[in-house]
Amino acid sequence: MTLPDWLTPFFTMDISLWEKVARTIVVYLGIAILVRVAGKRLLAQMSSLDLVVVLLLSNVVQNSIIGPDNSVLGGLVGAVVLIGFNAVLDRVAMATPGARRLLVGSGTDLIVDGQVDRDALTRLGLSRGELDLAMRRQGADDPSEVQLAALEPEGEIVVTLKPGEQSATRDDLAAAVAELKALIASR
Repeated sequence: MTLPDWLTPFFTMDISLWEKVARTIVVYLGIAILVRVAGKRLLAQMSSLDLVVVLLLSNVVQNSIIGPDNSVLGGLVGAVVLIGFNAVLDRVAMATPGARRLLVGSGTDLIVDGQVDRDALTRLGLSRGELDLAMRRQGADDPSEVQLAALEPEGEIVVTLKPGEQSATRDDLAAAVAELKALIASR
């Protein structure tokens, strides 16, 4: 069956299917390596300059993926390959700790037992203000209240408060009220 002339540009790829797949995977891996090398900072607290880089990155590599092919079918093939390859790498990273460390990375401690690691902040390109903001969002006013704060590979700063600095739960309050009632009743 032959396509009508007006549909031909939509579904006729100017490069082979395998070249399209290979180009897409190579560019995906190249960008993944660049983001991995650029570090967690790019994912964490994105500045306006970081946003400009991310917005322009897709335009810069577009021709590397599509080559001379501007067909709809070629674009759909590239999209399917990107999503499929990403799903495969996600599953590999989830299934294998070594692959996760290689593909995703590991967390970086920023505060340990109330002490800020200034070298880690500098290495990651994070400011003390960004760390303070993350602490405040998670219930800490000062590093001395923090048992551990780490920048996770996904770009989130996760703060664990020291036990005495954590907010009381309803169960904590109920236990304290019961203890007070028992103390009053015993007098």
